[in-house]
Amino acid sequence: MGDGASAIVSLEGVGKRFRSGLEALADIDFSIAPGSFVSLVGPSGCGKSTLLRLIAGLAEPSSGRVRHDERFSRDLGFVFQEPTLMPWATVFDNVFLPLRLAGETRQDAAPRIAETLRALGLGDFAGAYPRELSGGMRMRASIARALVTRPRLLLLDEPFAALDEFTRFKLNEDLLRLWQQHRWTVVFVTHSVFEAVFLSSRIVVMTPRPGRVLADLPIDLAYPRPSSLRTEPQYAERCRHISALLSEAMA
Repeated sequence: MGDGASAIVSLEGVGKRFRSGLEALADIDFSIAPGSFVSLVGPSGCGKSTLLRLIAGLAEPSSGRVRHDERFSRDLGFVFQEPTLMPWATVFDNVFLPLRLAGETRQDAAPRIAETLRALGLGDFAGAYPRELSGGMRMRASIARALVTRPRLLLLDEPFAALDEFTRFKLNEDLLRLWQQHRWTVVFVTHSVFEAVFLSSRIVVMTPRPGRVLADLPIDLAYPRPSSLRTEPQYAERCRHISALLSEAMA
C-alpha cells in the first residue's frame, strides 16, 4: 500500500458522495511514494477520475482525508482526458500559460518552454496553433503545459484514450523516458490493462462503484521498458493477472 510516513500523498479512509446521493468512492486507503509510477485501473464509473481530482485538490472528500507532503503540496501538474488547449493561442503561449499565471515574464520563461517543447518532440511547433496539430501532438502540448512548471507530482486522467494505437504506444514510451529522466511521482488513470502494465511500477485495481481498492500490486518489470517488452511472456503474464482481477471485481 506504500509507506505513509514517506509518501508524497496519502489517502486515509477516503469516501466521496455527491449531492445527488451517488456514492462514488468508499474507504480508500493507500499512499504514493515519491518517484513512483502508479496506475489506477477499474471498471467504467468506479471513481478513478474522481479519485484523481481528490488527489489534485480539485474536489473535497466526503469522508476521510487526503494528506500531502507539505513540501510538495503545490508542486503538481494535471493532464486531462482532452488536451483543453486555447485554440486562439500558439503552442508556445499555451505552454506559457501556467508560468504567466505564476507571474513569470515571457522572456524569462522562454528557455524553459523551449526545453520542454523539445523534450516532447514539439521543438519545431512552438508557433503552431492547436488546429494545425494532430491529436497526438495536441496531447503532447497539453503534457508540456503540465510539465513546464516542473511538478513533483504529475496526475494524468486517461490522456491517451482517444489516440490511435501507434500514437498511444509512442507517447507511452516518451512519457516513460521523461519519467525516468526526471523522476516525478506519477498517478495515471487508464482503462487499458496493457498500458498500465507497460508504464507502471505499481497498479491499484478498483472495484465497481462505490470504488474501493481491490488490489494494490507492484509491477516488477525492469526499467527501461523498450517497445519489445509488449511481446515478452512476463509482460503478457502480468496483463493476464490484472485482467483476471478486473473480471473478479466486475463479477
